[in-house]
Amino acid sequence: MKVKVISRSAEVFTRERSQDLQPVFKNYDPSLRPLEKGVEYVRALNAVKLDKIFARPFIGAMDSHVDAISSMARNPSQLKEIFAGSMDGDIRLWDISARRTICQFPGHQGGVQGLTVSTDGRILVSCGTDSTVRLWNVPVSSFVDPYALIKQLEPASVYPWKNAFRAADHQWDGEHFATGGAQVDIWNHNRSQPVNSFVWGSDTVISVRFNPGEPNLLASSASDRSINLYDLRMDSPIRKMIMQTKTNSIAWNPMEPINFTVANEDGSCYSYDSRKLSEAKCVHEDHVSAVMDIDYSPTGREFVTGAYDKSLRIFPYNGGHSREIYSTKRMGRVFCVKFSGDGSYVISGSDDANLRVWKANASEQLGVILPREKKKHQYNEAIKKRYRHLHEIKRIARHRHVPRPIYKATKLMRIMADARKRKEQRRKDHSAPGSVTTKPRRIRKIIKEVE
Repeated sequence: MKVKVISRSAEVFTRERSQDLQPVFKNYDPSLRPLEKGVEYVRALNAVKLDKIFARPFIGAMDSHVDAISSMARNPSQLKEIFAGSMDGDIRLWDISARRTICQFPGHQGGVQGLTVSTDGRILVSCGTDSTVRLWNVPVSSFVDPYALIKQLEPASVYPWKNAFRAADHQWDGEHFATGGAQVDIWNHNRSQPVNSFVWGSDTVISVRFNPGEPNLLASSASDRSINLYDLRMDSPIRKMIMQTKTNSIAWNPMEPINFTVANEDGSCYSYDSRKLSEAKCVHEDHVSAVMDIDYSPTGREFVTGAYDKSLRIFPYNGGHSREIYSTKRMGRVFCVKFSGDGSYVISGSDDANLRVWKANASEQLGVILPREKKKHQYNEAIKKRYRHLHEIKRIARHRHVPRPIYKATKLMRIMADARKRKEQRRKDHSAPGSVTTKPRRIRKIIKEVE
């Protein structure tokens, strides 16, 4: 006679230390768990609700500036450092982790409109309304003594010029940097005058950005509502596109360098393929006022925008609507925004002379996370992604509390958009078939493309 006995090894089921967890073995046969989907749905619902409970995106403010923050630059070689320039000519290097000033760069006699840092993080370039370009040696990062006096550094070089500047950007790989003002000027660290200049039209250049993948490719926007592409190896601009409204800022996608997104005066952002400017790849809309600045996350999967409506939003790179909106009662109009070097935080600068630090993921847990907690967070993200199409989970995940002025403006803009749609539909209904056509918005905002 055969006797079947359940045999278990004591070594497998014995804990090595009293703090260890008891090992549990599960049979994942779905036939043994007929209610598994229902249990997972409840877990996903609870995970979404807990995200709302623990959503505390605001970390702190840095408030040593006297005037409005007009420009910011991230240090590529340091995760915790950011440069900020204000309208009174003050430039400060901030330690984000300690939320205090490391040193100051005095010298500008007007607003600092452009800040950029070399790829190795050693040279800071600043320019502004006083028609000067200043180069500074960035101090080596060290321990910050909270009781030490703030150091004031002298510029390494000062290059006066004949026009005021509105923007600056440094090559991702090289010694050249670009400034925008009456024209686009290309400078070298060791030259006191531009090595090259590009002019297309007579209006002021508002923003300049180098391509992260091709060091010689440059994009700019001007006050004549144009977006221009330049190649430093050529003597003339490559391509020009004119939109219905002005573009305030440009950002290239670091993971897809052929694509860039522009922050527009009409409250929307438009993503383009640099090879085909006749239509936008995606239209990102949610702001109710002009979008002043834009910056991509290092992952290239999302970008942050700051707007004149006193709010900043985080958009997925291929999504039409924002996933987060951040605002406070005291925050003024947001003029500049930046992602941190690791993409975990967002820094905003506004006209109330404050820099504010936010979490990129509002409900993310800060500090040291234990392995069990990390696995739990990963499991919650997985089940939320699995059941995100269900109505209740989608409703809770999408809900955001917005300031009353933004809520009212959004409601009014929705009413106006519906009225325009009804008007267009009535015009079609009372016209000859095919005589009235409606262009999609990603094409309608573009007036013409010039090569």
